[in-house]
Amino acid sequence: LVNQVVSQVIQAIRSRGGSFSSLERLGAGSYYERVKISEPNEFDIMLVMPVARLQLEECDDTGAFYYLTFKRNPKEKYLLKFLDEDGKLSAFKMLQALRDIIKQEVKNIKNVEVTVKRKKAGSPAITLQIKNPPAEISVDIILTLEVQQSWPPSTQDGLKIEQWLGRKVRGEFRNKSLYLVAKQNKKEKVLRGNTWRLSFSHIEKAMMNNHGSSKTCCESDGPKCCRKGCLKLLKYLLERLKMKYTKELEKFCSYHVKTAFFHACVMWPNDTDWHLGDLDHCFQKYLEYFLDCLQKSKLPHFFIPQYNLLSPEDKVSSNFLSRQINYELNNGFPIFQE
Repeated sequence: LVNQVVSQVIQAIRSRGGSFSSLERLGAGSYYERVKISEPNEFDIMLVMPVARLQLEECDDTGAFYYLTFKRNPKEKYLLKFLDEDGKLSAFKMLQALRDIIKQEVKNIKNVEVTVKRKKAGSPAITLQIKNPPAEISVDIILTLEVQQSWPPSTQDGLKIEQWLGRKVRGEFRNKSLYLVAKQNKKEKVLRGNTWRLSFSHIEKAMMNNHGSSKTCCESDGPKCCRKGCLKLLKYLLERLKMKYTKELEKFCSYHVKTAFFHACVMWPNDTDWHLGDLDHCFQKYLEYFLDCLQKSKLPHFFIPQYNLLSPEDKVSSNFLSRQINYELNNGFPIFQE
């Protein structure tokens, strides 16, 4: 159902010509990494737009958010109308334009009821609701620029996978394109909507799907490990806790858990560290590492080490989550039984 709707929308966007005619789709997020838990009712689809060259200017100290400008006379003339008064490529303007097109196009989808959800401030996604009685499916469409140029300096010391997946794989990953998503930087004093955030969804997906230090890990005839099992458990734990304490835990999302997971894979790089039969022990090690991150309010972004995903000003929520997890851990995870 999702594929049918998304294909129709993309075809319609392309057939209009103009700015968005070169869009390609990329499934990102948990469903496509095969670590989805609970119902498959949420999907992330990146609409990837190739751009020849951009100039990136860091807009804060995270190393994750950038202003984008073009070199003189860009090939992409059709993008010039999305520049703001300072000549920066406006994520807001581009999202707005894409959103308007999608709103018009979903009206032409006959065999299923699709609507575009109201815009959430600062969100990079255009969300489609697909009626699928008795439930609804939401599809987040994320506008993504793909630039064939080297990754910015802030990523230099990230992706420390040499011991886990090897130096060669790291080199291959770093040669892949750079992705930027239209994401508002919360730290900006005035929300002008012209910042873009680096995205590594394509690399994350590749690491998830080839996660072993040996090539055959979890292949049909190869030895099985419990890496993904551990990730799914912690994702499920966070999801359940968020349902119970929505307000207190609104700062947390599955990306925190996934980032901690990649760090754990680096700390315990061998397949023998993740024997399938040792799920409970491995999960506990991974959970203790995550608790340690919460306690120190420090979880470095896996690709941009200077970017801390747990800022000290969110210490109260970190402590709260830490208390809840400790309670579950010490009482045999009652929340899983509920």
